[in-house]
Amino acid sequence: MGSDSSAQYIHMVQHLIEECIIFNMSKEECMEALDRHANIKPVITSTVWKELEKENSEFFEAYTKKKREKKSSDEKETSEKIKNILLDYPMN
Repeated sequence: MGSDSSAQYIHMVQHLIEECIIFNMSKEECMEALDRHANIKPVITSTVWKELEKENSEFFEAYTKKKREKKSSDEKETSEKIKNILLDYPMN
């Protein structure tokens, strides 16, 4: 791969990672999706993601915090739903 084509490839991977972020995907989910659907090796996605994190540390800190809070909120919501189902379930 020439220098120009390498830069284009990295730019394409960066663009695809940005699309993953728009869809609120984690780094691991993005790596899996790009491997499966774009035939981009996870090590490439991981490397580009890490560089993006270095260049945009404040954004990624907020993004990671938001994802963690959402996961916690989703887990609590699921737990509450299960408790309510069990309360409504007739026990004989």
